[in-house]
Amino acid sequence: MGDHDVSPNPKGSFRKFLEQLSGAGKAIGVLTSGGDAQGMNAAVRAVVRMGIYVGAKVYFIYEGYQGMVDGGSNIVEADWESVSSILQVGGTIIGSARCKDFRSREGRLKAAHNLLQLGITNLCVIGGDGSLTGANIFRKEWSGLLEELAREGKINTEEVQKHGYLNVVGMVGSIDNDFCGTDMTIGTDSALHRIIEVVDAIMTTAQSHQRTFVLEVMGRHCGYLALVSALACGADWVFLPESPPEEGWQENMCIKLSENRARKKRLNIIIVAEGAIDTQNKAITSEQIKELVVTQLGYDTRVTILGHVQRGGTPSAFDRILASRMGVEAVVALLQATPETPACVVSLSGNQAVRLPLMECVQMTQEVQKAMDERRFKDAVQLRGRSFENNLNTYKRLAIKLPDSQIRKSNCNVGIVNVGAPAAGMNAAVRAAVRVGIADGHKVFAVYDGFEGFAKGQVKEIGWADVGGWTGQGGSILGTKRTLPGKYLEDIAAQMHTHGINALLIIGGFEAYLGLLELSAAREKHKEFCVPMVMVPATVSNNVPGSDFSIGADTALNTITDTCDRIKQSASGTKRRVFIIETMGGYCGYLANMGALAAGADAAYIFEEPFDIRDLQSNVEHLTEKMKTTIQRGLVLRNESCSENYTTDFIYQLYSEEGKGVFDCRKNVLGHMQQGGAPSPFDRNFGTKISARAMQWISTKLKEPAGRGKRFVSDDSVCVLGISKRNLLFQPVAELKEETDFVHRIPKEQWWLKLRPLMKILAKYKASFEVSDAGQLEPMQPRGPEEPATI
Repeated sequence: MGDHDVSPNPKGSFRKFLEQLSGAGKAIGVLTSGGDAQGMNAAVRAVVRMGIYVGAKVYFIYEGYQGMVDGGSNIVEADWESVSSILQVGGTIIGSARCKDFRSREGRLKAAHNLLQLGITNLCVIGGDGSLTGANIFRKEWSGLLEELAREGKINTEEVQKHGYLNVVGMVGSIDNDFCGTDMTIGTDSALHRIIEVVDAIMTTAQSHQRTFVLEVMGRHCGYLALVSALACGADWVFLPESPPEEGWQENMCIKLSENRARKKRLNIIIVAEGAIDTQNKAITSEQIKELVVTQLGYDTRVTILGHVQRGGTPSAFDRILASRMGVEAVVALLQATPETPACVVSLSGNQAVRLPLMECVQMTQEVQKAMDERRFKDAVQLRGRSFENNLNTYKRLAIKLPDSQIRKSNCNVGIVNVGAPAAGMNAAVRAAVRVGIADGHKVFAVYDGFEGFAKGQVKEIGWADVGGWTGQGGSILGTKRTLPGKYLEDIAAQMHTHGINALLIIGGFEAYLGLLELSAAREKHKEFCVPMVMVPATVSNNVPGSDFSIGADTALNTITDTCDRIKQSASGTKRRVFIIETMGGYCGYLANMGALAAGADAAYIFEEPFDIRDLQSNVEHLTEKMKTTIQRGLVLRNESCSENYTTDFIYQLYSEEGKGVFDCRKNVLGHMQQGGAPSPFDRNFGTKISARAMQWISTKLKEPAGRGKRFVSDDSVCVLGISKRNLLFQPVAELKEETDFVHRIPKEQWWLKLRPLMKILAKYKASFEVSDAGQLEPMQPRGPEEPATI
């Protein structure tokens, strides 16, 4: 953890990294522009700290482009401490403003002169497509602007040569997620948190009064927030600018609402994007919808307009990590840039940071608007990307039930079981699987209380309406146990036979994975197990082989981050205090490592990176030095099983003893609160989509020519469905065995270890950092036939 760094780094040492990427003599300006978004501060912090780390000077440019044009006290050098304690703050601390002056060449000439006086020739712009387009125009005009300044005698020819070109790297900060080329923009996830908090609160009051609520969310040109929040709360109807409702929607919507009421549903929720339109491009407003429901159905109806609440509040763990990764990547991109490098934007693909040509992304984003203006709505949805299209299709399948007479029966029975510890998002996954299964013509059976309940015959058919309102519920409604099927194989096989179960969907953590292996091994003995079986990973520990993410881990991460924020706040009153916090996760350090990155911790002890007493000592020294600055508090995370001997108590006592007279120490074990609570929007959405996909796979398998009545014995009929880098993959458990450390219940290789140096760099440790794969620009291209792993 200290100077002798042991992070996995096959690509050379820290020294080599610095030689490749020295920022010495370079000056970087960072600004936020356009509408604010939660997470912008995390991006600013990452740019400042990474810049200083590689030896560059970094300048805050206050009030966006306006500050650049006005110059003077608007452009100020930043130091390490000036970005302390901003990670958890919403909005942007360096301000943002719309700027008319910068749109004129005269304004840009002033801006260039202001930057030159400080030698700033590298710009990092955090904003929407307008802000990024402005930066690109500035970059293209740069040499012309310098010549003009030289002619006016404001700079000399030497300066023209020395600062001959401007490098620009963008990051997209926008709560609407309306930028083509990135799966997620900074602020989107936090905005969804705000929306879902409101929806959850409204649902309880609406149920009391049998009300209909019309909820208007932001998104003047983009329906992403409306669509994903509709998916995450199981809304009855959603209105989007990209996909207007078909002619006659008024009648269809009223029929749908009254059908839901007839099924004993006490509330209706309709979500409207502020830019919602009909097929003639006329606005559909929330008031119009309310009038329609009141006059046609006579329901008690209320309108709630969320407005700027969605921009506010603290950034979610996802946004902090995303922004930190992008900020570091942006600095690396600036340092690697040459005069020929086009302006690029750092974006997210699956769970990888990539660089794309800025203007191609902007053009594609503008194409969407053009398609909508020309009423080519199908094109608009496709241009938004595969993720948007998938979300829309999933929503339609889950929200609208065809009459039984129109569903082709498959005569197949599918069982669904939850296994292991409860994880937030399990219920959303069960709901999606049940509804897709029914839509595909299967009978769906719920198995209660895991494999133990299965053996006892706690199996019951479950219907479409039975899972209404499940998305927002925490824990596991079906009940879940850690028991493995091994000792109940006879009984489980008998129950599969009794209920004629033709396929099995298992939702759970490492026990579910082990259970799947046991069922697969028992196929020779019990023909009942020769059916398609698929597992969807759901565990806060995020330790299932075959998937980079598990349902429930995001909710746990947010709990840890919120707690760390509160603890840090409590320390700000008392001078010089260090907190040691223990997280869950078994031997898997995911929660401790990512929690440390999201909360801005000083160190994180994890099993995957062995540490010894010298590391603990160097951390104490590091904190002692830190206490001499204005930042007089420390945060240390420890994964529960990171070391047998260096327990939380031991570390606490060591720090207390060594820090005597410099800082005092407190410890906190977070415990089971990490498993509880309402699922985050990410987990609801991820659980919904991945489990709907698993059920589609089951349907496809059951339709195979030899599917009916045949025995499935091949490896590819027992799979784990997971996200790997950028794709959704079904991987046979037989193959995953090779990749598993069964003793410690973790995958042998874990992608997030690559982010470990990031946390250290941002906490002022030297660390080896792999520069992203060759650091090249990727072309903008439509995704291939494989499935995108976007959330």
